[in-house]
Amino acid sequence: MKENNTEHLNIDEKMSKPNDSIWQQLKDAIRGTEADYTQITIKKAIFLLSVPMILELVMESTFAVVDIFFVGMINPSAVATVGLTETYLFFLYSIAMGLSMAVTAIVARRIGEKNEIGASKAAVQSIIVGLVASLPFMVAGIFFAKDLLTLMGADTWALEHGYRYTQWMLGGNAVIMLLFIINAIFRGAGDAAIAMRVLWISNGINLILDPLLIFGWGPIPAYGIEGAAMATNIGRGTAVLVQLFVLFQGGKHIKVLVSHLRLDVKVMLNILKTSIGGIGQMLVAMSAWVFLMRILSDVGSEAVAGATIAIRIMMFMMMPAWGLSNAAATLVGQNLGAGSPERAEQAVWRAGFYNMAFLILVSVIFFAFNEELMNIFTEDAKVIAIGSEWLQILSFSFFVYGWWMVTVQAFNGAGDTRTPTYINIVFFWLIQIPLAYYLAIHLDLQQSGVFWAVFVSETSVGLFTLWIFKKGRWKTMQV
Repeated sequence: MKENNTEHLNIDEKMSKPNDSIWQQLKDAIRGTEADYTQITIKKAIFLLSVPMILELVMESTFAVVDIFFVGMINPSAVATVGLTETYLFFLYSIAMGLSMAVTAIVARRIGEKNEIGASKAAVQSIIVGLVASLPFMVAGIFFAKDLLTLMGADTWALEHGYRYTQWMLGGNAVIMLLFIINAIFRGAGDAAIAMRVLWISNGINLILDPLLIFGWGPIPAYGIEGAAMATNIGRGTAVLVQLFVLFQGGKHIKVLVSHLRLDVKVMLNILKTSIGGIGQMLVAMSAWVFLMRILSDVGSEAVAGATIAIRIMMFMMMPAWGLSNAAATLVGQNLGAGSPERAEQAVWRAGFYNMAFLILVSVIFFAFNEELMNIFTEDAKVIAIGSEWLQILSFSFFVYGWWMVTVQAFNGAGDTRTPTYINIVFFWLIQIPLAYYLAIHLDLQQSGVFWAVFVSETSVGLFTLWIFKKGRWKTMQV
């Protein structure tokens, strides 16, 4: 296998054009390319895939940062409402991301096998599954928004005014689900540039509508926090329409035909089977976050607001790292489909090194400029202090976290979504939550106890996941 892999790499080098400059590759990455990611050099493949994935995720995190920037102008309770609503959206994200992992793995594997029809059928079935999964969240959000916020310990303002934000976000969750899944289809196929452009459209609309609908302008009334949710739904809904149009028109590597629009139980069951582990790992991680937010809500609204803003800042700054990780998932899936497991592993080590280097830089920024970053979004001194502490403590774990991100996505790209699930159960449920409760409540360290518990668990899970990855069992997965 190693000899075969060396032969592949020699072919890769021959296929690389001497005059293929970094600027030309950058243009190709943004524009989209028909390159075969199982044949070109690993370095070039990572670059062509990760650039649009990074820009896609930067756009998605911009979406979150813009919302919290404008909502932060209302009051801390409004920010806390967003944070509490997101604890429920995290369950939705768990399903959407779990399905996305399965879709990326299956589509990438079919593309690697040169089975374009199989990839298209998987795309259609995943969309159907996503729509069905969104229905319970829609009903819960529309009819039980106040009850859900009460359960999370929301304050009076949230129950009187903020619940409309929850209604909009959960009631319109289908656009979130589809946005995740269809972009996963494009990423698995190698059409990362399409996913990137879709989020440019979505976020462009949100950037314009957010201040208009929150604060009003001319004939447009001020909807307050409800306006932020309205802008989000309109932006994402428009993006989904564009996604569907492009999917049926055909991207560089995948196209859905009218003949594919039918239920295929076999393909659907394969998606569900592969996604169980992905949904499980995300549910474990997200439910752990819900428990952490519940602990923080006992500390106070400022603690929830500080953590909410800090996590948005982290999401924004870490998007390039997730882009690299997603590129690794696509390369693993496609190369396993092409029968090149050693090349798949090399792609992970290369992406992991790049990720580590980038996150070391981010950790320095968080350590040195945490208060300045928080001050962009709020003037509340207590909220700034709490969020700054979170950024500073978590920055210590980024050296390991970069490797964890890539190796987890490598498992998912291979279709081995169960291994990360078992790992998450141990480190998030059995270590993170009990430790956070003990430090925050029993030792009365309050939010500091929660932050240090997250540091301990995430550093530990990163090291353990890397050790499991090196064993190589993921190379034998069939999807």
